[in-house]
Amino acid sequence: MSKLSDRAPYLAYVDRPRLHLPNDARLAVWVIVNVEEWSIERPQPRTVLPAPMGQPLMPDLANWAWHEYGMRVGFWRILSALEKRGIRATFAVNGNVINSYERVAGAARDAGWEFMGHGFVQRPMHHLEDQRKAIFDTVETIRAFTGRIPPGWESPGLTENEETLDLLKEAGIGYVANWVIDDLPLELATKHGPILSVPYTVETNDIVVHAVQHQPSDGLKRRAVDQFDRLWDEGAENAKVMAISTHPYLTGAPHRIRYFEELLDYVLAREKTTVMTGEEIADWYRGATA
Repeated sequence: MSKLSDRAPYLAYVDRPRLHLPNDARLAVWVIVNVEEWSIERPQPRTVLPAPMGQPLMPDLANWAWHEYGMRVGFWRILSALEKRGIRATFAVNGNVINSYERVAGAARDAGWEFMGHGFVQRPMHHLEDQRKAIFDTVETIRAFTGRIPPGWESPGLTENEETLDLLKEAGIGYVANWVIDDLPLELATKHGPILSVPYTVETNDIVVHAVQHQPSDGLKRRAVDQFDRLWDEGAENAKVMAISTHPYLTGAPHRIRYFEELLDYVLAREKTTVMTGEEIADWYRGATA
């Protein structure tokens, strides 16, 4: 492929065939819980506090601890909210989290969540010395822990370069969540055959809403409700897919978790809505277009 955009030839939504979700639903919603390993020895992927007097500090204890709170406390709030509502999440996990935070990974496995590869540690794919090794190490670590390879992949920061999709397909990955270009899945070309893109989000994502745009505690809920309502209405004409993306250090904070719970209740209360995992959406689409 000469450039990344060649992977996905342009396809207008209005030209796509009519598809039908299970149980005649209009809208499929999937909930992603992103769990990452941030090394205190490295600059932090995101920060909540600026460096004092503009001088970066190493180690950056305050911002590392902001994330660490999510692993120790926030994750368990999100897990409880989902379990109480019978929602099976998609667990976007750095492979090494299984080694460093086995208690968290074990809880996700015990809850029956789908494990989705999310890099080995939280670093952009194009910054890795050996991208292939990071992908295959992640796949093997998840396989050894869960008994199967991850069916999907979300790169840290949704990053890819020209070889990423080829390596993911070679490793046995069936779908990716990096390509936020449609409301329905679509096929992306690789050297080893097509890989599916399942609609993800940079809009109904707590990173953008809370860490980047600094919206108030109910910001993700308000935006996601508006997104849900419009997609549900449009779903009368053709199926739609909506992602809700969360991180324990953000959505799991005490002042935000209430609004996440209210968002889940809003989604579950609407008829003709189905809650699925990324793999379930991918399998549905493959069957619907076979």
